Amino acid sequence: MSIRLRFSEEDWERVEQDWSAWWAGELERPLVMIENQVPHPENPFLDLAPWEDIPVSSFPLEWPVEAVLEYYEQRLEARRFYGDASPKWWPNFGPGIVAGFLGTQVHCAVETVWFEPVRRGSASELQLAYDAANPWWRRVQELARAAIERWGNQVAVGLTDLGGNLDILASLHTTQQLLYDLYDAPDEVARLSAEITHLWLRYYDELQTLIQAAGRGTSCWAPIWSPGRCYMLQSDFAYMISSPMFERFVLPDLAACCDHLEHGFYHLDGKGQIRHLDLLLALERLRGIQWIPGDGQPPPEEWLPLLARIRGRSRHGGGGRGKLCQLSVSPEGALTIVRELGGKGFALYIEQAMDQEEAEQFLHTLNESRKG
Repeated sequence: MSIRLRFSEEDWERVEQDWSAWWAGELERPLVMIENQVPHPENPFLDLAPWEDIPVSSFPLEWPVEAVLEYYEQRLEARRFYGDASPKWWPNFGPGIVAGFLGTQVHCAVETVWFEPVRRGSASELQLAYDAANPWWRRVQELARAAIERWGNQVAVGLTDLGGNLDILASLHTTQQLLYDLYDAPDEVARLSAEITHLWLRYYDELQTLIQAAGRGTSCWAPIWSPGRCYMLQSDFAYMISSPMFERFVLPDLAACCDHLEHGFYHLDGKGQIRHLDLLLALERLRGIQWIPGDGQPPPEEWLPLLARIRGRSRHGGGGRGKLCQLSVSPEGALTIVRELGGKGFALYIEQAMDQEEAEQFLHTLNESRKG
């Protein structure tokens, strides 16, 4: 193991203890993740903020794995972790790379990935199958395996962004055609959605088998960590559909995944998804909600009634019990949420770099606000 981190085994023991208590509802304070990137005098690509890592897809497939990992290793070595943050890395090939595993064309550019169907046709003609030789699937496994061999249990190597069932189907079939098929061929959409869920679970299990060998828990594309099986589930496509359609085409996928996981979370992305919140809150094995207001919307701290509803404190909330909640916020936003809602059950990723003194002062202020 060549990586040199300012993060000890005792730090990892503390992270595991506090995150485990948080999942169990026993941690009285919020989890707070703060990171900082030490400037690099010669390479500006190494100076991106911790939350701005360039995706692995920016590197050509033919690049040696060790050369790719060398870049991220330098980034990790220059990173500082405060509060409940810890060293993590995941092979980022864009949202919903399972579509690439299933044969769609993957187009990569710096900081972005998009998918294009190989051929167009009706939903009934779309057949899905696991392909162990798919180059994108092999690359993800190769990188995860090499990262674990290189860094051991010093870094939590996370799962790639597998995507949600309808997001993957939209990449295979185009978003427009899928919207039509929800009306014109709903049974075929239901068939394909169920097949994607089955394949998703297989990809998850095979990656999890690789990752668990390091003994450093489970992480993913979102800022959550678990000692067990965990994932940030998603369906960005759900922004465009009604709650009855969500219940038929998305909820069975989420339920199957949550049954498979110890700690399943849902990525509630944008106000158009709020209509589905009651269904999500009623999903018993779903452990939490990540709220992303979306571009042009007020920041998370300005959605206090919604956050209270997620946490089970709203008088007019859904039929399920309260969930945990993960947010990416400014320091001021974190203070507002803690003052107004107490902080318990929240995992707050602070989107502002701080040095050690600033981080310690902020954590102290946040703790005092909770007491007040």
